[in-house]
Amino acid sequence: MTLKKAISGTNLEQAKSHNRRVVIEAIRTSGALSRAAIARLTALSSQTISNIVEELEEAGLLRPEATLKGARGQPAVPYSINPDGGYSIGLQLDHQLAVGVVSDLSGTMRARIERNVDRPTPAEALPLLAAISSDLIATSRLERKRLLGIGMAMPGPFGVEGMTSVGPTALPGWHDFPVADELERLTGIAVTVENDATAAAIGERLYGVARKLGSFVYLFIGTGLGAGLFLDGHLYKGSRHNAGEIGHIIVRPGGLPCGCGKRGCLERYVSLRAAYDRLDLPDPDHASPGLLEELLAKGDSRFEAWLAEAVEPLRQAIDILEMALDPETVVLGGFMPLPVIEALASRLEPLHLSVSATRARTTPRVLVGAAGKDTSVLGAAALPIFSETNPQFDVLQKPVT
Repeated sequence: MTLKKAISGTNLEQAKSHNRRVVIEAIRTSGALSRAAIARLTALSSQTISNIVEELEEAGLLRPEATLKGARGQPAVPYSINPDGGYSIGLQLDHQLAVGVVSDLSGTMRARIERNVDRPTPAEALPLLAAISSDLIATSRLERKRLLGIGMAMPGPFGVEGMTSVGPTALPGWHDFPVADELERLTGIAVTVENDATAAAIGERLYGVARKLGSFVYLFIGTGLGAGLFLDGHLYKGSRHNAGEIGHIIVRPGGLPCGCGKRGCLERYVSLRAAYDRLDLPDPDHASPGLLEELLAKGDSRFEAWLAEAVEPLRQAIDILEMALDPETVVLGGFMPLPVIEALASRLEPLHLSVSATRARTTPRVLVGAAGKDTSVLGAAALPIFSETNPQFDVLQKPVT
């Protein structure tokens, strides 16, 4: 897929906002560009590009760099993204942690705050998230007028009766709760909400191993298991924003009972909770992912047994994703410690034969994510930025129901 195909614009006057996003994305993906180079990449007219660049420079989103000497005429002025032109706050809520970051337009993390929680209800979590947001603004000393918004990542699925309010992988009391509206009321800042797997896919696309990939699946291994989907350069979320809830596909008919009401769901075998349950811990609700890394390093027999049991269900899930979506690769990441993810990945071969097993491959069928444990919260921080600046990300900008 060429850059031009992915970000080409239109000269229709009513598409001005879209074209602004196209210009910013062209510069973000290619680096500093002259107006003529932007026009060639986007298929927009020279006059349209000139107008947009002037507006974006005046708004502080673009900045001119040192001029380039051409063969003839005036030297071309390249434009780059101005990191200080805008900021956003990213928040992530899970069973044991609330994390907040401030990210600038270049994706650089300017501040980070982490707070411990214990399966919080909305009444417990929202004041804390609002306080974290306030502290981030104060700590980073950012200009309030350049704050583009708040992006929040949290476990899904959203608005599915019986799957959002039961089981150890669900947060209690969040079903039908208007998260975005309530957090916006508390902070006075526009809020965008997304599930953690999709936010992680955005983070990996921007900062990790998927930077140059047009189609990939991000498997987010957390308390449960979900997937973020990038298909042909676009984020795919489904008709109800629940695409990628792969944790609830059945991989073992009649297998372990799941909180969703079915038996044999994938996340009962591949997730933090699955590992905790296999270890028969006295208090799995308060177990730490770091424990798994310690047990792996020790060669603990119970933990090795879980790894052995998890490999085939994960291999089966990868086969399903490849056959259904034909991605360039499947990326493994999430809250699971990196050494554990690497141990799982190393045991996956031989993968099942699928449409992805071709001689023409240039990317491995499975990659371990490079953006780290903050992938989701960085992706969350990117939601307001890219809703303003990116033509490809159609992010969720309404309450979770």
